[in-house]
Amino acid sequence: MSADRSTDISYIDYETKEEVKRKDRAHVFHTWAAQAEIDPLVVSGAKGSYFWDYDGHQYLDFASQLVNMNIGHQHPKLVAAIQKQANTLSTISPAVANAARSEAAHLIAEIAPGDLNKVFFTNGGADANEHAVRMAQQHTGRGKILSAYRSYHGATSGSIALTGEPRRWANEPTRMPVVRFWGPYAYRSPFYARDESEECERALQHLRDTISAEGPDTIAAFIMETVVGANGILVPPDGYLAGVREICDEHGIVMIIDEVMAGFGRTGEWFAINHWNVVPDLITFAKGSNSGYVPIGGVIISDAIAHSFDHRPYPGGLTYSGHLLGCASVVASINIFREENIIENARMLGKDVIGPGLRELAERHPSIGEVRGLGVFWAVELVTDRQTRTPLVPFNAKGKDAQPMNDFAAACKQDGLWPFVRFNGTHVAPPCTTTADEAREGLAILDRALEVTDRYYTGNDV
Repeated sequence: MSADRSTDISYIDYETKEEVKRKDRAHVFHTWAAQAEIDPLVVSGAKGSYFWDYDGHQYLDFASQLVNMNIGHQHPKLVAAIQKQANTLSTISPAVANAARSEAAHLIAEIAPGDLNKVFFTNGGADANEHAVRMAQQHTGRGKILSAYRSYHGATSGSIALTGEPRRWANEPTRMPVVRFWGPYAYRSPFYARDESEECERALQHLRDTISAEGPDTIAAFIMETVVGANGILVPPDGYLAGVREICDEHGIVMIIDEVMAGFGRTGEWFAINHWNVVPDLITFAKGSNSGYVPIGGVIISDAIAHSFDHRPYPGGLTYSGHLLGCASVVASINIFREENIIENARMLGKDVIGPGLRELAERHPSIGEVRGLGVFWAVELVTDRQTRTPLVPFNAKGKDAQPMNDFAAACKQDGLWPFVRFNGTHVAPPCTTTADEAREGLAILDRALEVTDRYYTGNDV
């Protein structure tokens, strides 16, 4: 510890594990947690695809923390860019122009599809989604928002209202005029489809029916994660997003695509929607743009919607809109992606390593019901019976009901793998910079951990 901090105001004490834990438990209020029931890992450092604790235990980060560490931990070029900007100019009002902010917006518009040429910067993904909805409502003069079940759009009051999964429940009632619909999910089809083609057709018809019942002239926007993230890595069938675009155009509905988790290389493209060559009206982004090194997010805006505010003010703003440290980190991140061929690496990992590796695991482990994904964005859905597709644990399981998944997660961590576990599945979402050998290392640990879930298998097909 420093004996005299009077001349070293930037100093942070890196204390013992016990002291860090004591202060955390005394003063930090953790997200999504019953505070007295958690025992957080005390992390001391990270680099690349790994992080480690005070006891020297190293973990291969197969969750990319919260699926945001796209260029890996502690990338030296990104750290240097933040330091350089802090030494030059740390922050300035969003009302003025600045080189870091202008260049970040320019580069984002350059990689965005179609005529999405303007960027409204936010603090993160939740407020990006809220502002996208507000823009759509202002642009159309309508109120209602179409949002899918099995979705997550953030935890602010507006974004949690858009969310279509259990984290919304405790926050209700909400005041956002949201209309729910079912998106495509062929493995557990809500439309009793026999294949992905039929799932696409029936999901689009369901969307049309929902719009008709609600009144097309009352609906401002459709919002959806391109590839559903926390709720199962649900890759839409070919033709679905193109069909949504057609429906939105038919009724003058703004198409908002949430790329907070799927964007910036995660699926092997700059934006996941590029896989289907569809251009939405608004794209929201956040943590993947700079791997979460500094909080930032935003809305990428089409020319038509941007022109709505040429001669009337947009009724919204944030003190930290386009914060310079965030913008400088986005500039550095996009350049790093390009210089180091990171998107190509993510694409290769999905095609040549992770996808084939997970399908091979599925052949050996009966508890794997399905694997699906793109790039470094995959899900392994776990079941107790492949024929009935009975989930390994019930939906939103807690307590003893969640024990099989808890046992699986513990086995992963014991063996040096940090997993992303949700409901009855585990995500495989390492950094986009992960090497093929690191990915294979993680798959080998998964192979061993899946022996735990196989013990719960009750089907008669093995």
